[in-house]
Amino acid sequence: MKTLQSYIAGQWFGKEAAQPLHNAIDGSVIYHTHAEQIDFAAALQFARQQGIKNLLVLDFQQRAAILRSLAKYLNEHKEELYAISVQTGATRNDSWIDIEGGAGTLFAYASIGTNEFPSGNVFHEGPAFPLGKQGHFSGTHILVPRGGVAVHINAFNFPVWGLLEKFAPTFLAGMPCIVKPASATSYLTEALLRQIDASGLLPAGSLQLVIGSTGDLLDRLEESDLVTFTGSADTAAKLKANQNLVQRSIPFTAEADSLNCAILGPDVTPDDEEFDLFVKEVVREMTTKAGQKCTAIRRVLVPQTLLELVAEKISARLAKITIGDPRVEGVRMGPLASKAQQHDVRERIAVLAAGNQIAFGEAQSAAPVGEGVANGAFVAPTLIVCRNPLENTRVHDVEAFGPVSTIMPYADLPEAIALAAKGRGSLVASLVTKDVQIAATAIPLMAAWHGRLLILDSEAAKESTGHGSPLPQLKHGGPGRAGGGEELGGARAVKHYLQRAAVQGSPTMLAAVTREHVRGAAVRESEIHPFRHYFEDLQIGDSLLTHRRTVSEADICAFGGLSGDYFYMHFDEIAAKESPFGKRIAHGYFVLSAAAGLFVSPAPGPVLANYGLDTLRFVKPVGIGDTIRARLTCKRKIDRQKKDVNGVGQGVVAWDVEVTNQDNELVASYDILTLVAKKAV
Repeated sequence: MKTLQSYIAGQWFGKEAAQPLHNAIDGSVIYHTHAEQIDFAAALQFARQQGIKNLLVLDFQQRAAILRSLAKYLNEHKEELYAISVQTGATRNDSWIDIEGGAGTLFAYASIGTNEFPSGNVFHEGPAFPLGKQGHFSGTHILVPRGGVAVHINAFNFPVWGLLEKFAPTFLAGMPCIVKPASATSYLTEALLRQIDASGLLPAGSLQLVIGSTGDLLDRLEESDLVTFTGSADTAAKLKANQNLVQRSIPFTAEADSLNCAILGPDVTPDDEEFDLFVKEVVREMTTKAGQKCTAIRRVLVPQTLLELVAEKISARLAKITIGDPRVEGVRMGPLASKAQQHDVRERIAVLAAGNQIAFGEAQSAAPVGEGVANGAFVAPTLIVCRNPLENTRVHDVEAFGPVSTIMPYADLPEAIALAAKGRGSLVASLVTKDVQIAATAIPLMAAWHGRLLILDSEAAKESTGHGSPLPQLKHGGPGRAGGGEELGGARAVKHYLQRAAVQGSPTMLAAVTREHVRGAAVRESEIHPFRHYFEDLQIGDSLLTHRRTVSEADICAFGGLSGDYFYMHFDEIAAKESPFGKRIAHGYFVLSAAAGLFVSPAPGPVLANYGLDTLRFVKPVGIGDTIRARLTCKRKIDRQKKDVNGVGQGVVAWDVEVTNQDNELVASYDILTLVAKKAV
């Protein structure tokens, strides 16, 4: 039997066996945690001196590229993790969520970093705005690496995804991690870390692993550090109250188990496709990972006239679920992760069943299949019927973290929403309805108590990822009992690990700090057109002020004929005079096109393609006889380290465009995004 090791200060640590860890299927001892105590002072010192330095040598774009390479590496070695994951009681489908879902999250954050973050380590959360009347004093916000260490304390149910979904945004933000998985399934997390170590992709100090206790780790943290936790609400409350965390105002984010619910809309009848979708979704959430998901459906809310029928349909589907050793063909639900978990779930089933009815449970379920399963941590899927949910508080307070759900009736939609809120905050709630008005009424009211809301109907079902699937692009977390924290949510998650600061100064100084042109800042003009510079030579602030062009009636008529846009403001003299503008005006898109004609350098050169416009605004009308000119300024450069099919490197350049009239008034404002070639090497 192997003794697991921690990965501390770049070394694998621990030899002496301590706590035994068991195979969830047959109860046999398969691993031990190590007995040696970790020197957390040394771990933190290594993270601060090596991890932070090595991470900040890189920028957002480079760290994103590493995440993509790591995701590919883990996918190439996933079968090793699948072979170990089965010992946690997970079926192949369960493990897919954990293992390939984890790698998928790395891929997602690699894309988020590439597409939404700059080169460098300063994220300009602009735009900058003037604070003075003459434009000499401005303000903006920046996000920068915190310069601290992130401690991630994870739950037992997702040993791979749980680590990677927190690690990805933390790494992208330039913050080293110390990760502590739950002991029961830490052997799978250790295997993951060994793969990551073997890849050689991460800079030294980026990621450390704690097997066993966190000891005095939280007591040693400093103001620039932070802690995230996934697990029970009770444990979250204890950790959050750590004296050092409180005194130093160290951020603590909790994602706690909650009594998530699914509501069958009052409009749905047994003949509707949505009725079957609801039943299938409940059964799937009860049995996937043996119900050991913080997002699983714990409360099933149905119209009181359908209570018995829905309970019957759910029970009938549960009866078809084969339980047992996940390695046996046909098994769809394995055991819980440990005997301790089995004991806890059975105790909570007894509490929930008091005064209620068990519609499906141990008595109705077939025995687990497979050799040696008598000593496994199996619990049959259990559906409890509560007929008085307004009076029975236990069903809204007690969670059995396993394949257990309670079905309850409601009289009308307001009562259903009120019952959902009795869970005092959840990670996710689902509403199954085919009525848009019901969704429009219920969802805004439910949003106050639930972190994520799934509206499921026959259309969404064709692609829906389901009630219980957190996605990298969407927030994961919820209010109240769910912990009050946030994870994931696309770029939002990365920003959680950055420090936001307001910056004030002259536009020129703000441009220097943000590495992004700020209007009003000094610009550099030369005889060389900015479009003639290769990516490496182009500098923020390189600018061109164009010659002028006077807009004529012929221009408007020609553009209308070319575009087919004969809007009255451009062609009806009488109607235009009666409009707020008092005259005929040029098409906004003509102004855009005319500006391009003023600043584009037509000959072949380093600027390869224009692939979009951002922040386009038509600020003032341009009339017949008005004279316009444009200022084109290099605003932002992003080196995504990509090459074309010929091996020539490319970068992304955003150009600030200001179109003004003869009175120097701004008439149009936008950013142009271009691909710019690098010099051939």
